[in-house]
Amino acid sequence: MSKAQHFLLVFSFFFLGPVFSQEQDTKAKNILDDLSKTTKSYKTITADVMFSVFDKDKKVVEKPQVWKVSVKGDKFRIEIPGSSILCDGKTVWNYNKDAKEVTIKKFDSENDEQNPSRIFTMYETGYKYKFEKEEKSGAVLCEVIDLYPAVKPEKKKFHTIKLYVDKIKKQVVQLKMMMKDGGTQVYEVKSIKPNLEITDKSFVFDLTGLKPDQINDERD
Repeated sequence: MSKAQHFLLVFSFFFLGPVFSQEQDTKAKNILDDLSKTTKSYKTITADVMFSVFDKDKKVVEKPQVWKVSVKGDKFRIEIPGSSILCDGKTVWNYNKDAKEVTIKKFDSENDEQNPSRIFTMYETGYKYKFEKEEKSGAVLCEVIDLYPAVKPEKKKFHTIKLYVDKIKKQVVQLKMMMKDGGTQVYEVKSIKPNLEITDKSFVFDLTGLKPDQINDERD
């Protein structure tokens, strides 16, 4: 799985919505319900997310990257070093800036690897959860919730996700994905701006200037 695909998978934790399993932690559920309510009240979300990878000895594996994200309903745009991913709710364009090639696919809103709008709400389906503690992330007091995959956990590359929620603003501050190999992937929301005006054209990739051999159209 590429970094872009993995980010799309995780992105669903930050931006979408919950269908919880039974017999869950009541305090955790209340926190997640408040988070979901806050997130769904936004017409648009613009965020800068820092992505870091650590090995089992907690050493940085590679230089952290800042990814710029815009979401408007099912529409989204993600700027990752080397790539741009755009979706207008029907089509997904993945542009490789180095190769100057674009791959076009039909959008599947249920595919976590395609739909970053699910990063803010992935926890709503397929996860058990438990309130762990209150802890500061930088200067922000957070409520920390542990999430465990409930659907085919043996097929996941991670065993636990630690979700840090701003206790006051009810926004995602940080997400730590604890990998089965002992490593950790950290997604830290450096800034989040809700309800900015974003035109629909911002979510459509312009093919102007690309030659046919630079366009890989995988739509049926």
